[in-house]
Amino acid sequence: MVERLIIIGSGPAGYTAAIYGVRDGLDPLLIRGFQAGGQLTITSDVENFPGFTSILGPDLMDKMYEQIKSLKCRTIDDDVTKVDFGHYPYRIFVEEKVYEAYSIIIATGANAKWLGLANEKRLVGKGVSGCATCDGPFFRNKDVVVVGGGDSAMEDATYLSKIAKSVTIIHRKGSFRASKAMQDKALSDKKIKVIWNTEVEDVLGADRISGLKIKNSVTGKEATFPTEGLFVAIGHEPNTGPFRGQIDVDESGYVVTHAVTRTSKEGIFAAGDVQDRHYKQAVVAAGFGCMAAIDAREFLAGKKLI
Repeated sequence: MVERLIIIGSGPAGYTAAIYGVRDGLDPLLIRGFQAGGQLTITSDVENFPGFTSILGPDLMDKMYEQIKSLKCRTIDDDVTKVDFGHYPYRIFVEEKVYEAYSIIIATGANAKWLGLANEKRLVGKGVSGCATCDGPFFRNKDVVVVGGGDSAMEDATYLSKIAKSVTIIHRKGSFRASKAMQDKALSDKKIKVIWNTEVEDVLGADRISGLKIKNSVTGKEATFPTEGLFVAIGHEPNTGPFRGQIDVDESGYVVTHAVTRTSKEGIFAAGDVQDRHYKQAVVAAGFGCMAAIDAREFLAGKKLI
C-alpha cells in the first residue's frame, strides 16, 4: 500500500500537519519517533501559545497528540532510520519496515546545542534555557547569563537586556565570531557586559539555578558566578540526518525550502524548526505545519491522487 501522505515528526509542525491532513481526507500516517513532542517536552511554562494563558510544554504536546488521536490519525512511535527519495513513490525505512508515500512532510525539528554538563540538563526549565525568546519573559528584572559568541548569542543578549536586570555574556574566546553589526549592538548596550576567555564548567543549584562554576582559559583561575538564569546560545542542530544527500540542506543542515515549504524534491515538504533558522517558535512551527499540509494536498490533487 502506498500512503498518500507521510508526516515525519511530532512537534507543533508535525501535529498541525496531521490535523490538516486528516481534515482534508488524506489519511496521513504520522511517524512520531521515540522522543515525541520535540523541544517543548523539555520546556516548562509556555505563555505565548494562543489559547493558553499558561501551560507546561509537555502538557501542550499531550493535548496536540490527543487531538490527532481523536481524529483517528494513524501513528507510529518509531524513528525513521533512512529514506530513499531517488525512488518514486518515495520510500521511508523504519527499522526493518519500508513505507512508500506519494508525498512527505518533514517536521523533525531541531535541538538546541548544549554545553554538555550534567547539571545543565537537570536544570533545564529551572533557570536554564536554550531559547531566549521563549523563556526570556520569566526572567524580568533578574540577572542572567548568555553563553556564546555568535549572532545568536548577541541577539539573545540584546533581547534579554530589555527584560532582565543585567545580562552577562560568557565567551570561551577573546573575540566574538558574530557579525560586526550584531557585536556593536550588544556591546553598546549598557546593561550587557562580557566575560572573555572563560568557560562554564558547571551549573549550580538544587531545585533551581543559583550560579555557575567558571574557569578562565588563560589564567586557569576558577570562580563562582551567581546568576538567576542561563541561556545557552551556541546554536541549533536540525534533525536532518536521514535526509542529507536526499534533498538540499544548507551549510548548517537546515532543509532548504522555496515557496514556503517546498523542498528540492517534488512532493516533499518541510515545516517547522527543521527549516526555520530564524523564528523558532511553537506557534510559527504550527503555522508551517498547516502550510505544508495544504501544499501537500495541492500537490496530490495535481497528480490526481485525491
